[in-house]
Amino acid sequence: MIDVAASVHRFRLRETFTISRGSRDEAEVVTVVASDGTHRGRGECVPYKRYGETVESVLAQIAEMAARIANEPDPLSALQQGAPGAARNALDCALWDLKAKSTGQSITALAGLPPLGPVRTAFTLSLEDPETMREKARKHAALPLLKIKLGGEGDLERLEAVRAGAPNAAIIVDANEGWSAEGYTALVPDLKRLGVALVEQPLPAGEDDALAGIERPIPVCADESCHSSASLDALTGKYDMVNIKLDKTGGLTEALKLRAAARDAGFAVMTGCMVGSSLAMAPAMIVAQGCAFADLDGPLLLAEDRDPPLQIDGSVIQPPSPALWG
Repeated sequence: MIDVAASVHRFRLRETFTISRGSRDEAEVVTVVASDGTHRGRGECVPYKRYGETVESVLAQIAEMAARIANEPDPLSALQQGAPGAARNALDCALWDLKAKSTGQSITALAGLPPLGPVRTAFTLSLEDPETMREKARKHAALPLLKIKLGGEGDLERLEAVRAGAPNAAIIVDANEGWSAEGYTALVPDLKRLGVALVEQPLPAGEDDALAGIERPIPVCADESCHSSASLDALTGKYDMVNIKLDKTGGLTEALKLRAAARDAGFAVMTGCMVGSSLAMAPAMIVAQGCAFADLDGPLLLAEDRDPPLQIDGSVIQPPSPALWG
C-alpha cells in the first residue's frame, strides 16, 4: 500500500519576479511524500492560476489520486489515468523517487535512459522598466543565455536595454501570451537585429492559427499552448519548438512521452519550469538532457531552497544527489 502526504511550503524569492500576468515575492509549492512503509519518495508542484489551479484544489486532487492508486500493484501506471497538471506532477515524481529508493536504482536506469549529465540553464530577467532590466542584464552579462520576460508596452525598449547590458549573451524572449499577431509581426525585424534566439508563446493560447500565416525567421516555441503529447497535432505548422514543463504534463512520465513524440513530429524541445525549488527541477533534469534550451533556473531565483539543493555553477546545473531526488 502506498501512503501519501501533501504539504505546502513557501520559499522567499531573491527579488520580486514579474511577468505579464503579475508579480510575486515567494514561491508557494506543494510537496508530496509517498511511502511504502520502508522507503519515501518526494515530488513538488507549483499550482498555477493561469490553468485554474489553487493550492486548495491541488491538495484535493492529490488526495483523490492518492486514494485511487493506494492499493494498485503498479501505482505509477495507474496514476496516468488522472488529469495532467500540477497535482499529478507532484505525485508522479514522488512515485518515481520512491521506486528509485526502493529498488536502489537510478531513475534513468529505471526509465532505460543514459546517466544524467549537467545541464546549462537560461537565467530569467523579469518584466520591469528598461533601465532596471539593463542593469540586471549587466549584472548577469557573463552568463551565456538570458531569458527575458516581455508582454507589454515598451517591449522594444526593454529588449534594447537588455542587449546593451549583455552584448554577448544569447537571448530568449518570453511574451507569456502578451502580444497580438500584428504586434509580433512588427517586432520581428528588431528581434532579428538584436540577435534573439527564440520567441516563446508570443500570442495567447487559442490564437495559434495566426502563426500559421506568419513568417517565422526566429524559432517560435509553444508554452501555454502545449501541455501534453495530445497537444502536438494542433501545433504543427504554427510552432517550431515546444516547452515541456512537468507541472503542465502532469509529471515525468508524460513529459518523457511528450519529448519523444515532439521530436518524432519534427519539433525542437525546450525544458522549462515554474518558479519552484530544487526538488521541482531535479526530475526536469531528465527531460532536459539533449534539449535545445533549458530554463530550469527556479533555484537561482530563490533566497532559500531545499536541503540539499541542486549544485549550480554559474548557469550549469549538476545532476541531483539521491538525497534530493532520484
